Amino acid sequence: MNYPQPLIDLIDHLKVLPGIGPKSAERIAFHILNADKESAVKLSQAITELKHKIKHCTICFNLSENDICGICGNDKRDKNNICVVESPKDVQSIEKTRNYNGLYHVLLGKISPLDGIGPDDIRIKELLERVEKNRPQEIIIATSSDVEGEATALYLAKILKPFGVKITRIAYGIPVGSALEFADEITLTRSLEGRRVF
Repeated sequence: MNYPQPLIDLIDHLKVLPGIGPKSAERIAFHILNADKESAVKLSQAITELKHKIKHCTICFNLSENDICGICGNDKRDKNNICVVESPKDVQSIEKTRNYNGLYHVLLGKISPLDGIGPDDIRIKELLERVEKNRPQEIIIATSSDVEGEATALYLAKILKPFGVKITRIAYGIPVGSALEFADEITLTRSLEGRRVF
């Protein structure tokens, strides 16, 4: 590229973002370059503010501007249930359903030996401390259905069993509006295993 160095630097920084390839990075960089100065400054300030103000809740590790997030600090939440998820984005996905009123525990990852991520690299120890201290009635494991998510779920079920707490796993199955012919065998198997009385 024969662009001025600041433009090359911006493109290089944008390329590392998920889902942004070289062409998209170049388009975004030129959009920022051609935007009015005020818009570019506001974008820069929003990024800086994000990095300075957002942290992880000291209880559940969800995103928060304070030491304790709005969910953990809400007295109306059901303290008897803890839903274990991989990331703060998963919390938002479940919250959008408006069907769950318990607490969360965000692992900030999943066990992935190929990537060098073991149980000590995610927030499992803190989950065990919460269960020991608060004795919830149910732990809902809501990790993803990929190999790493399943490995994490199995590991959690094993280490939580001695606490005598009810351990459940979210059901997986056929997406709403989809036809059976397009479902793979594993999805169909999980759909049959997770069936309930109609």
